[in-house]
Amino acid sequence: MFERLSELGKEKLCLDTGIHISGNRELIIDSCRRIEECSEVYMRLVSGGLYVDIHGSGLRAYDFHTGGLVIRGCIKQMSFTERRTVYEDKKLR
Repeated sequence: MFERLSELGKEKLCLDTGIHISGNRELIIDSCRRIEECSEVYMRLVSGGLYVDIHGSGLRAYDFHTGGLVIRGCIKQMSFTERRTVYEDKKLR
């Protein structure tokens, strides 16, 4: 029950992931919590309940301190994976 209330709270407070794409040259990701991996060809981010994987060339991250993240470069592929919560991990054991 608490998990469901938490999800509703995130929706109401706009803490879910928002991604704005400008062609294949720029991404603006709202609510980016963490950059897990970062190179010129691959980035893995944590945003909301998702892992966001970005593949491309010449990738650079900007403005992380604003609560979001701007990524510029030649973006070739993006994929999303749901993050499991600690609560879900305990249920699987």
